[in-house]
Amino acid sequence: MKQIIRLIIAIGLFIPFLSCAQNKQSEATLVINEQDATKNENPEQETTSAEYHKISAKEAKKMLDENPQAVLVDVRSEAEFKEKHIKGAILLPLPDITNKAEEVLPDKNALILVYCRSGVRSKNASDLLVSMGYTGVCDFGGIMNWPYETE
Repeated sequence: MKQIIRLIIAIGLFIPFLSCAQNKQSEATLVINEQDATKNENPEQETTSAEYHKISAKEAKKMLDENPQAVLVDVRSEAEFKEKHIKGAILLPLPDITNKAEEVLPDKNALILVYCRSGVRSKNASDLLVSMGYTGVCDFGGIMNWPYETE
């Protein structure tokens, strides 16, 4: 019985490392694929890769303060948004991104700061936005780690 418990604990400790490695691999693959696609379209043009950037809440706050045109996107549900959100945030729930992003976020080169509750949905949303051609996507995780004012 003790061996089974130890095995379960060991597996539980090992799984997060696997998902981190897989995320980094998928990010790298996305960047490489974007660069290859750009090179094939116009080889003389300088290439810029589409990727999202993982940043801290402190970095996000600084970016918002310094860039009034930055777009703050909350990808949680409407109920979560109504309960508490960061002032100035636009609600774009994760399930609606593929259908509504181009309407809600018309400028694909805008600085877009994405958050959710804990960081899982914001990562998925950031990946989706990048795959749709958005170039200035920054994911700062969840509102749980936002030490600044909310409403």
